[in-house]
Amino acid sequence: MEIKKVAVIGGGAAGFFAAISVKENHPTHQVILFEKTSKVLSKVKVSGGGRCNVTHNCSDISDLCNAYPRGGKKLKSLFYQFSTNDTIDWFESRGVPLKTEKDGRVFPVSNNSQSITDCLINEINRLNVKLELGQTIENIEQEKIGWKLKFKDQPNQNFDAVIIATGGSPKLKGFEWLHNLGHNIIHPIPSLFTFNMPNESIIELMGLVVEKARVKIKNSKIQTQGPLLVTHWGMSGPAILKASAFGARFLSEHEYQFEIEVNWINETNTDLLFDQLQHFSQLNPHKRIGNHKVFLIPNRLWIFLLSKVEIPVEKKWNEIGKKKFRKLITILTQDNYKVSGKTTFKEEFVTCGGIDLNDINFKTMGSKKVNNLYFAGEGYRC
Repeated sequence: MEIKKVAVIGGGAAGFFAAISVKENHPTHQVILFEKTSKVLSKVKVSGGGRCNVTHNCSDISDLCNAYPRGGKKLKSLFYQFSTNDTIDWFESRGVPLKTEKDGRVFPVSNNSQSITDCLINEINRLNVKLELGQTIENIEQEKIGWKLKFKDQPNQNFDAVIIATGGSPKLKGFEWLHNLGHNIIHPIPSLFTFNMPNESIIELMGLVVEKARVKIKNSKIQTQGPLLVTHWGMSGPAILKASAFGARFLSEHEYQFEIEVNWINETNTDLLFDQLQHFSQLNPHKRIGNHKVFLIPNRLWIFLLSKVEIPVEKKWNEIGKKKFRKLITILTQDNYKVSGKTTFKEEFVTCGGIDLNDINFKTMGSKKVNNLYFAGEGYRC
């Protein structure tokens, strides 16, 4: 068999996995993994708060596709080839046991991202994938057969095939070299970020977590649910991050000035809620409302919401009238906040935009515009 030379550009999770996959399927190929910095797998190390959220325990392919803000339908065939279950099996078969948490997120049992990075590094070493750090590729040029990679301060190198796994870029210029090869580029914008709320008093509750909240971006169809975290700058957590991902274009068009509606108790049946309050009041007529709450929300949040509807915490349940019950239900299910800007952490940056999915052959992940050029990872989807 003819020995082929393959370049993988980008030392993140996608680059590592692509390089490993090539060597496992074509052991005689020479594979070189290039990373422009001195470190690899940086996002893997910080993901999941340093624990590494490996995947999600979603075995239904349709549900998995629906979880993608963009391009889910096009990815369907790929998930049938390699699903979340395959990801779990892949790591566990290499000595990295994983666990599934209540919300479906999958982490290493070690609770340490180092378990994942060590596994990936061990695999490229076992398969003799060459890793080149500090290699800045300034341009790639198509040859009659294969590709020429032009390096900064290094000699050019020729390859039979190139896999691009450089991730997203916050600026259109970052995709210029791929545009020059004939690819259509969807303007990149941030897609995963937290919400700044500098003028909202909720930030005084920083560190507070509500496990099951619903978030709606007002004047849009975007609604999400999941854990919500109050921070010293605003709100974060899966419910907020999902809203930012699905609303990426909408929020960009509104220059990140918008309002959200939070349902703190994940319940929309107001009549049922009113009956619950009435029943609780009848059972606990002489207990103080500030010390005895009906719903499973943090005490600090309960007190905060009572103050918003001007119910004194020392009031007894039998002193709260129907009108205040209605106001309390409204604040529990339709609590409004103004968002002024986004917070993006460079290490966790995700892009909405990049190469138009119509330019990619989803049977091979190869470019439809040029031969022997392939894509992997985040940043190459609209």
